[in-house]
Amino acid sequence: MPALPLDEAGPYVAGAYLVFLALILIYVAIMASKLVRIERELVELSDLVEGRRAAAKQEHEASRGEAVPR
Repeated sequence: MPALPLDEAGPYVAGAYLVFLALILIYVAIMASKLVRIERELVELSDLVEGRRAAAKQEHEASRGEAVPR
């Protein structure tokens, strides 16, 4: 004999599924926010690298005696 008769267990099963669904949605929201933050940091790092490359290129051109556009 089950702990609860099947006709009385329905609300508990539905509640368990709702709690599980809520946990999955919270997990997805946390992962999405982390992904956005990481993407933003990656763009910042990319911009920083591009700036350093441009500065190094200008420095290299200046050391060769070429005109540096300002």
